[in-house]
Amino acid sequence: MPVEIVTFGCRLNAFESEVIRREAEGAGLTETIVVNSCAVTNEAVAQARQSIRKLKRARPDARIVVTGCAAQTEPATFAAMDEVDRVIGNDDKIRTEAWREARAAFDADAFGLGNEEKIAVADIMAVREMAPHLVDGYQSGLPRVFVQVQNGCDHRCTFCIIPYGRGNSRSVPVGAVVDQVRALAERGHAEIVLTGVDLTSYGADLPGTPKLGTLVKKVLRHVPELRRLRISSIDSIEADRDLLDALASEERLMPHLHLSLQAGDDLILKRMKRRHARQDAIDFCDEVRRLRPDIALGADLIAGFPTETDAMFQRSLDLVAECGLTFLHVFPYSKRPGTPAARMPQLDGRVVRQRAAQLRAAGEAALQKRLAAEIGATRAVLIESAAQGRTEHFIPVAIAGVAPGDVRTMAIRGHDGVRLIV
Repeated sequence: MPVEIVTFGCRLNAFESEVIRREAEGAGLTETIVVNSCAVTNEAVAQARQSIRKLKRARPDARIVVTGCAAQTEPATFAAMDEVDRVIGNDDKIRTEAWREARAAFDADAFGLGNEEKIAVADIMAVREMAPHLVDGYQSGLPRVFVQVQNGCDHRCTFCIIPYGRGNSRSVPVGAVVDQVRALAERGHAEIVLTGVDLTSYGADLPGTPKLGTLVKKVLRHVPELRRLRISSIDSIEADRDLLDALASEERLMPHLHLSLQAGDDLILKRMKRRHARQDAIDFCDEVRRLRPDIALGADLIAGFPTETDAMFQRSLDLVAECGLTFLHVFPYSKRPGTPAARMPQLDGRVVRQRAAQLRAAGEAALQKRLAAEIGATRAVLIESAAQGRTEHFIPVAIAGVAPGDVRTMAIRGHDGVRLIV
């Protein structure tokens, strides 16, 4: 039986799961389930543990390998689970040697090993370079695929455990990215998403320190056959002039940005150790809307950060309208051991959940407003499946009778509260 991958968390994990599949199967592993975990919240870790137990009950003879951010930050937690046979670090998971070593351990009958012997997790902070990984296992003609251009993060936001799961920021050289994008475009993939942990820090570790905007422009210039380019979540305070120029002038760069905003109150932003103020976020959104008037904006927002008062939370709530946000990813604050925020005065869990619900309601109202505003427009829709496509703005569209993989011009006639209708 081929290797089964269970993926939690971000788009970068989804990309890396494809690399894991190739490397694990290339090492000759069979009857193996790999859980690619996420550490962004306590709930994400709990979900991975719960999934591992269910998977083992369903397939008692399968070997279970845990990797990903939670495996990197909490290896002993997973090694202590009877269901787990090996824990592989977050950098090693995309390296051939790690899977060959796993195969060798399994061939030597690693069942019954002690907890420490299960762990193959190196110091992620010692990793300084990033090798490009072209995923050649993507199904030919798959409409949207991802290219990893950056990993890790040099910032230390007080709520965030991810740098300890991903390491410091490192980038794939521009030429290697262009080559990957060209290869994928030639295989018929219509839309490519550039992804990373802290995407706007791209290039700081490379010769000449190219910026993300430089990379975007070179991809579009040197891969004319690419139909659509999209970028994943960015930190608006790091957005460079070339990136904004590309957004204004390059039709193939999709008019959709997802922003790492996190809060709308200046004191909370300071306590989070963010590098922008509330007005910076508003000014950035105003600027990109001036450059690309139809742009759709999304954002990550945290509800119930330690010390957040009602008035502070209201400023985050107001930010949805003031920035003109359409898509929200709302995270109830999650106390992560080892982070500075975990030592701050915590809010009652009921308050955190209530505030998260309020933010989600504001996000839903904003989405309904955008869906209604789309009626009568003509959009270029990427056909993802037999039932759904997405506009340039990443808005889902209900479709029927169109083969996946193509980009079709469609008139928007209405919406069902979730998707546009053509």
